[in-house]
Amino acid sequence: MMTDLPFSQACENNKAPILERLREVFTAPGKVLEIGAGTGQHAEHFAAAMPHLQWQPTDHPNAAHLARPRLEQAALPNVLPIIELDVATEHWPVEDFRWVFSANTAHIMAWEQVEQMFRHIGESLPTEGAFCLYGPFNQDGQYSSESNQQFDQHLRARAPHMGIRDLEDLSALAQSANLTLKEKHAMPANNQLLVFICEPNL
Repeated sequence: MMTDLPFSQACENNKAPILERLREVFTAPGKVLEIGAGTGQHAEHFAAAMPHLQWQPTDHPNAAHLARPRLEQAALPNVLPIIELDVATEHWPVEDFRWVFSANTAHIMAWEQVEQMFRHIGESLPTEGAFCLYGPFNQDGQYSSESNQQFDQHLRARAPHMGIRDLEDLSALAQSANLTLKEKHAMPANNQLLVFICEPNL
């Protein structure tokens, strides 16, 4: 058994509280598209706990290799092989998903990539599906904590396109993509889980 698998302490800390909320949303069988699988810890934990789901992990072509060893070792029957996905591409290599999950990606992507992610999801998500987005978010341009402010400053110093996103901006973006912010759940370490649903065309 591999013992030197890529590991994220943040994933280890947040996987249980996230799972508690996902159980309330991902209630029906279907394929979950995970955008930004990272080390694969979320995919392994969530898929094992929710066997009624088929989990499709994806990550950027530069990062997809990180999750592969863990997921291959876990060999869960309801986890598909990880797919390389750049959200900025016009045609995504995955379809027919009912649910979408993404953690700690919106503040890493450039805003244009966040827009493209929402647009693709809005075009493909069925009306009975949902998109769950986890991470730190601002409200009315204000930080929810001093630690989030420090984290945002760290992100922007690392790369100008990064930064904690504002809930109002994400909600407006969702509406333009035929999605609605239905629920906001406070999570540990000053994070939130946002639940977006698809609005049927009237």
